[in-house]
Amino acid sequence: MGAPSVAVDRERCVGSGMCVLYAPDSFAHDEVAKVVVLDPMGDEEDVIGSAVDACPTGALRLAQEKGT
Repeated sequence: MGAPSVAVDRERCVGSGMCVLYAPDSFAHDEVAKVVVLDPMGDEEDVIGSAVDACPTGALRLAQEKGT
């Protein structure tokens, strides 16, 4: 089983900041308030999962990386 990774759909991101609130070591906003992944392992996996679940537009998705 691979390590979790986060897929980001920047078109769906509205800059609500929920991901940053839940997992500040993993997510940030860029200059146009779109989500960027700082470190996919910056927070505990369950914390990152909560951040993904909290996204109001579904712009974040957990995926499994193959081969790790």
